[in-house]
Amino acid sequence: MSASSTPSPAASRSRLEEAKANFSGLDLAPRLEQLGRDGWESLDEITLTVHLKWLGIFFRPVTPGRFMVRLRLPNGAIEARQLAVLAELVDRCGEHGSADITTRQNLQLRGLLLEDMAPLMAALERLGLTSRQSGHDNPRNITGNPLAGLDPEEWLDTRPIVQAIQSALLGPAGPRNLPRKFNVAVGGAPDSFLLHNDLAFLPALRDGELGFTVLVGGFFSAQRNELAVPLGLWLRSAQVPAFTLAVLHHYSAHGNRSARNRSRLMYLVEALGLDAYRAALRATYRDQGGADSDLLDHDGCHLVNRAPRDLCGVHPQKQEGLCWVGLNVPMGRLEADSMAELARLAASYGSGDLRFSESQNVVIADVPADRAEALLAEPLLRRFPAVPGPLLAEAVSCTGNHYCGLALIPTKSTALAVVEELERRLELPEAVRTHWTGCPNACGQPYMGQIGLMGAKARKDGQMVEAARIFLGGSMQNEGRLAELHHKGVPLDELPDVLEALLIDNFGARRRSAAGPPSVPS
Repeated sequence: MSASSTPSPAASRSRLEEAKANFSGLDLAPRLEQLGRDGWESLDEITLTVHLKWLGIFFRPVTPGRFMVRLRLPNGAIEARQLAVLAELVDRCGEHGSADITTRQNLQLRGLLLEDMAPLMAALERLGLTSRQSGHDNPRNITGNPLAGLDPEEWLDTRPIVQAIQSALLGPAGPRNLPRKFNVAVGGAPDSFLLHNDLAFLPALRDGELGFTVLVGGFFSAQRNELAVPLGLWLRSAQVPAFTLAVLHHYSAHGNRSARNRSRLMYLVEALGLDAYRAALRATYRDQGGADSDLLDHDGCHLVNRAPRDLCGVHPQKQEGLCWVGLNVPMGRLEADSMAELARLAASYGSGDLRFSESQNVVIADVPADRAEALLAEPLLRRFPAVPGPLLAEAVSCTGNHYCGLALIPTKSTALAVVEELERRLELPEAVRTHWTGCPNACGQPYMGQIGLMGAKARKDGQMVEAARIFLGGSMQNEGRLAELHHKGVPLDELPDVLEALLIDNFGARRRSAAGPPSVPS
């Protein structure tokens, strides 16, 4: 496709783009206290459903009056003292309060009232946390190796780079209104699979020097799913933040603002052509004060050579005498008491350093090796096991229809019930990664799963019932592959039987000699 087909900044904007252009949601920050006094019913639809998301505040139509706040946790890192305060905030929400670990190593707090927002934002600032620009058409949480700084296998510690990118994005030169959301990730280990991001930096060598090769255009959506492709450039660590800004400013200026279903970065890359796009980024980088010599040609070969590790269990760190302990958080759901207890355990047994993973699990860092056994005996680890079953360990789920109006099924509860039932029935030779999502928007990343499941409807006994589409074959090896549709709709009450057969036929599972009584997902 020729460069002339690239959407022009002067092209007709959609109604939503007009609303975004006329007012910045960031300007709501000093008005939060007054908005809380006025009540959420007084807000117009655009303020409620669009502009507040610039501050990380999400109105949930299925729980009217109760809001979600999405934090930014670069590299999935959080301190015990921070998590303890967040636990108190969730606890004040009573039965409405909970938190979810997201597939971007992040945390979402649920059940909050609009009048909570002004004091919450002040509390986050005191803690050194932020929710700024964590929703809608903004660069989302920047992800990286959850074991950064701990990992004996890592090529480099990505935390300083990821933090520098976030500082640049949220600083005065950062973008304030993109055509669509934008995902950035930085890999530092042999298992840093990041090809589902709009912009990914993977560790790579050039003439024997360690830096990053650049990949662009990965995304999932209801219309299309793509893995990122090599851009043909190599950067040193110090250049990564400025180059990220160049990519985002170019995307802001030239991305499609008239058709949202063609607004992700890959469409712009295709419209220009890869060579012309790379040249345009070089020019933008120079315009921002960078030297063209910083951006070196590269063949795209990188040092990522296997799928992400299962982080659960006790593992030695690079620091002698210390280990990390990975815990499975079933479907990423946290309650106030479990958040508080995680904070206590991290401070009591480790340094207080916690990490969230894209598999929605948690790592307690810096545990002395001679204290790991005592940690494993703590009561919380009966709920969050260090040695989960082979399906539970890597089961990932979106929020589901309890909180999201787009989801067609109760994703988390269904996923947990089905996984537990299958583990009662089957023995598996190794872990199998399942990804569950409630709708075609694919927040649960079903195309990355060895088995992916997507909420749907199916006809059974003359009635439309809750169901799941099944996808098979997703791979997060160094050459990624998206899962493909295997079944267009299995009623939820039939799902355990269908998945049992798939696991036996495709993954070497064997039926247990004495399975427990079957359970039906709710």
